[in-house]
This record gives sequence, C-alpha cells and structure tokens, in this order.
Amino acid sequence: MESRQQWGTRAGFILAAAGSAIGLGNIWRFPAVAYENGGGAFFLPYLFALLTAGIPILILEFTLGHKYRGSAPLTFARLSKGAEWIGWWQVLISFVISTYYSVVIAWAMSYTYFAFTSKWGEDTEGFLFGEYLKLAETPGTFGGIVPAVLIPLVLVWVINLAVLYKGVRKGIELANKIFLPTLVVLFFIIVVRAVTLEGAVEGLNAFFKPNWDQIMNGKVWVAAYSQIFFSLSIAFAIMITYSSYLPKKSDITNNAFITGFANSGFELLAGIGVFSVLGFLAHQQGVAVSEVVKGGVGLAFVVFPQIINQFPAFNEFFGVLFFLSLTLAGLSSLISISETYVAAFQEKFGISRAKAVLGGGGLAALIALVFATNGGLYFLDVVDYFINNFGVALVGLIEVIVIAWVLKQLNALQTHANSVSDIMVGAWWKVSLSVITPVVLGYMMFDSIKTNVKENYGGYDTLFVVKYGWTIAALVIVLGFVLSVKRWRDGVLSVPTDKEVSS
Repeated sequence: MESRQQWGTRAGFILAAAGSAIGLGNIWRFPAVAYENGGGAFFLPYLFALLTAGIPILILEFTLGHKYRGSAPLTFARLSKGAEWIGWWQVLISFVISTYYSVVIAWAMSYTYFAFTSKWGEDTEGFLFGEYLKLAETPGTFGGIVPAVLIPLVLVWVINLAVLYKGVRKGIELANKIFLPTLVVLFFIIVVRAVTLEGAVEGLNAFFKPNWDQIMNGKVWVAAYSQIFFSLSIAFAIMITYSSYLPKKSDITNNAFITGFANSGFELLAGIGVFSVLGFLAHQQGVAVSEVVKGGVGLAFVVFPQIINQFPAFNEFFGVLFFLSLTLAGLSSLISISETYVAAFQEKFGISRAKAVLGGGGLAALIALVFATNGGLYFLDVVDYFINNFGVALVGLIEVIVIAWVLKQLNALQTHANSVSDIMVGAWWKVSLSVITPVVLGYMMFDSIKTNVKENYGGYDTLFVVKYGWTIAALVIVLGFVLSVKRWRDGVLSVPTDKEVSS
C-alpha cells in the first residue's frame, strides 16, 4: 500500500481547510441571517456558537483524521467497526452536495462573463429565471438541458477533477494557495469601494445596529449555531479527510482556531460589503434598507446585478470582481467536498486515485446535469434544504453522540490532540461536545421535523417534496449502511504507526 499523501506545508493545510469553509454561504447567507436575527446583537450568540460548537467540532474532526489517518469511512471504521456507516453517510452527503453546488458555481461563472457587458439588463429577475435559466413553470418538470448552464458546468467539473487528479500537494494545496488569497484580495477591493458608496453608512448601520430584544429569542441562538455549523464544513467528512493528510507533528487545536476565525473573519468582511451595497441600493431607490435585504440566489443573481447597474462608475469591473469572487469561493469548497468521496472510494475499493476521481467525480458530474435542466432550480432548492437539514445537521448530532456517549472516546481524543498541540483542550471542549452541541443540534432537528411535518417546504407539492427531499435524505443513510457492509482489505483497518505516518 503506497504511503499516504501529505500537505507540503502547514499553511497549505490551513488555506485548504479555510478554503473549504469559505464558500458561497459566507457571502450570500451570513449577512442576511445576521440582519434577521438581531443585527449587531447576533454576534454574541454567533461567537458563543463558534466557541462551543464550531471550533470544538473542528478540533474533534481534525483529531480523528490525524489520529486514524483515513477518509471518513476508514477513520470511523478504525475508531469502531460499527461506526463506519457514519463516515459513509457524511461522504454521501458531500457527494449529493457536489452535484448541485457545481451548478451554482456554473451560474457564477456565467455571470462573470455577463458582467463584462451587463448582459442581464434592467430586469435582472426576468433575465435570471427567464432568459438564462429558462425556468420551467411547474416544479418537478425536467425539460431539456439549458446550454447556457451546461457549458460553464462542464468547465467547473474539468477544473475540479483536474485539481483532484493532481493529488493533495500538487493539486488541492496548490489550487487553494491561488484561489483563497485571490478571493480575499478581490473581495477586499469590493468592500473598500462599497463602503465609499452613497448610502453605505445606512446599510452598515442596519447590519451592525444591535436589537437586544432579540437576544433572548431561542430561534436567534439556533440560527447562530446553524450558521456556524453549515459554514465551517463540519460533518461533511471534509475536515476528517483533510486532517488525515497532516504530518505527525501538527498543532491540531491551533489549526482549528485559525480555520474557525478565518472563516468568521471573511463572513464579517462579506457582511460589510453586502450591506454597504444594499444601503447604496436602498438610497438609490429611496426605500428603507429592510426592503432590499435578501439572501441566497436572489441576493447574488438578482439584487447584486441591480446594484452593479446603478454603480456610479466601473460597473462592469465590479461586476466581474463580485462574480469571480463567487466562482473562486465555490471552487475551493467544491474541491474539498469532492475529495471526501475520492479518498473514500480509493481506500475502500483499493483503486488508484485516477480511477476514484474519474469514477466518483464523473458520476457526480453526470448527476449534476439534472440541476442544469429547465426545472433544475426547483430540484436544487429542495435537495439542498433536505440534505442540509436532515443530512448534515442530523449526522453531526449522531457523530457527537456516538463519539461522546456511545464509544466514550473524548478522553482518548483529548489526549491525542493535546500531545501535538500548543493550546490544550480540557473541560470546555468535552462539555461543549457532550452536552451543549447535542442539546442545540437535537433541538434544531426536533424543530425542523415539526415544521416539515406540519407543512411542505417552500409550499411545494407533497409528492415532489417526498421524492426529491425526504427520499434523498433517507437514501444517503441507507447507502451508508450498505457500503459499510463490504469488508476492508486485509490490514487496512490497522492504524498506521508513527513511522508509517511520517514516511
């Protein structure tokens, strides 16, 4: 068995981990979530969630990968054979996410090109849904593949698979050393220009002004934990896989703190940029900032083109910067998401990296075509909601319960983390993982199930939600058990010794 690949430098690992965490959600989800949950007051529960869930789980997953030296399925199998299915569940969640996430990156890539001429025109909403996506009228209708989406989608997958094929050091590490610094520089230029726009102060005031009445609202605290959880790429199998490539002497806790705060720092930068331009748009239209606030696809592909149209100068330049930033943020995350199943297939089935990239990545690319059809946006919306709420959040809950309460491995993992780290973890870490995180995630799951049993997500038809929401969320669990049944090759489940690790 060939020696395990390793990161070339510590900075390479941190850039890759931060590149995974810093994705589209930092730019289009965080600002709206913060605004809707108390503005400046939201930062208190957000920081609390970062310190009691985000960073503790990062330390946990970094420690798991570093100690057991494998993809998520192999790591959990080495931890306990009965826990392997959790690793496969995480890997399959990442597989599903990669299929539709790549399509959103393709949109961003298209809009980078459109920005050169402001091709979206004045009716940005009509352009997105009508001219570009050619959206079907009825959810559940596939229609044909949209050529304008297909072409950039092929390019996205060519870049992704080429990076993965080159491996950890020459592919993933090198790509993130280019993508992440470029992203930060581009977005910093956007923010500097945004804060000088007329109306920017009103936008920033709306973003930062604390509404302390909200601080006692339980839903605000749940929103903070939810943002941290989905933003940091935890429970996706990513951080376990990435940390398995760390050399023997690696400061686990320090790396976790740097990754966590780098992600939050970029979210804050994104919030400043987004609300500065929203303030500008509100000023131009003579309305309150609250009337132009949106999140998600609407913010990126409808509101931002409107804002770019009204820029006093260099409209095309800033349009290209913004959508290129989205593209880079998406690509760095897609690479990390795809690496989870490439590594897992390679180890479980004893195949070469080239075959794992071509097989796993090729299959994901083919399935992505579903989201490039006329009805693709509807499928994307439902699959994304259910795979996150009943996939990522649920597997995160199961992960901490199994490790902390069933296998009782926190003490052993704490010892390992402390043996290689400058910052020691103690009672705070164990209480966070064994009590705080399970309670919060448990409440999130209960609330999500109650809400979705009461009414269909997004007002969609029941059959559509069951077929493409509940079924896919359940299917990844079932397939996780199925894949865990296959026996590993002889000797694979033995944990590598220090000598093998450092080879």
